[in-house]
Amino acid sequence: MLILGIETSCDETSASIVENGGKILSNIITSQDEIHAPYGGIVPELASRKQLESIGWVAREALNKAGISLPKIDAIAVTYGPGLAGSLLIGVEFAKSLAYSLSVPFIGINHIEAHLYANFLETSEIQFPYIGLIISGGHTSLFYVEDFLKYSFLGQTRDDACGEAFDKGAQILKLGYPGGPIIDKISKTGNPAAIKFPRAKLENPFDFSFSGLKTSLLRYVEKQGKITKKELPDIAASFQEAIVDALIKKTILAAEHKKVDTIVIGGGVAANSRIRIKIYKEADRKNLKVFFPKHFKLCTDNAAMVAGLGYWMLKKGKTSSLNLDIQPNVF
Repeated sequence: MLILGIETSCDETSASIVENGGKILSNIITSQDEIHAPYGGIVPELASRKQLESIGWVAREALNKAGISLPKIDAIAVTYGPGLAGSLLIGVEFAKSLAYSLSVPFIGINHIEAHLYANFLETSEIQFPYIGLIISGGHTSLFYVEDFLKYSFLGQTRDDACGEAFDKGAQILKLGYPGGPIIDKISKTGNPAAIKFPRAKLENPFDFSFSGLKTSLLRYVEKQGKITKKELPDIAASFQEAIVDALIKKTILAAEHKKVDTIVIGGGVAANSRIRIKIYKEADRKNLKVFFPKHFKLCTDNAAMVAGLGYWMLKKGKTSSLNLDIQPNVF
């Protein structure tokens, strides 16, 4: 069964053909980093305008790369939320039009659920239940997952998402955008223990907060004055360590609290090398299994995870009406 997936929840425009929920035949992703870099973050109107221009080409490229003609598509899956309203509209209306014209099932996909599914595109070793951690520019959330669509919410960020914190930290340090990959690279030569940045303590032990960390970095830079090239790796590494420590500590705590031995991580920040190194080490010490998408393309917003989950939903008879509306704030 061939599913065409469409993903336009933020600034990426992606289309993918996935066969039987696991075999990726194509996964085309276009980024807008250069467009948003001057602003240090996503400008929603610019994002949706570019997606309107590119979505047709991206879908055609996905079909061409897969060697599949449009009439052979069995269903169309698309992200309906959460995300930017204008961006979601582009993808949902495009997908509805295709599904209607082809007379095939239309499947609305929750963006967070798709990120949790991304790991299943690469391995069949994941066993339910597990702790799911979604970390990206817009989300930092913990879940107890019993099945693909059966899960309970444990906690989330109270302010900045961890990816947003990376972007703002990079902006303070004048490193550029997007901040996560830049800080990750610079940190490799730095000492993560050089500066003791704060880790937030919250009433709900599974909630996160990074606004205080961002403020602490800003105050440190203001106090130091001009930051030299020699100092920068230590500052970046210490800032990154504060984020990584919070993510790992709370995720491990959730696994212990729920008495599960598996952790599944998704979202753009899952590509961060430091969190992979540290959580593997900690998980090994506590006899826990950890899964990340091996291919970084499956960490970021992509349509393969949408198509993959769409196949599973279709097999369960879970389709959507063409009246489905976007839900920018579904979580």
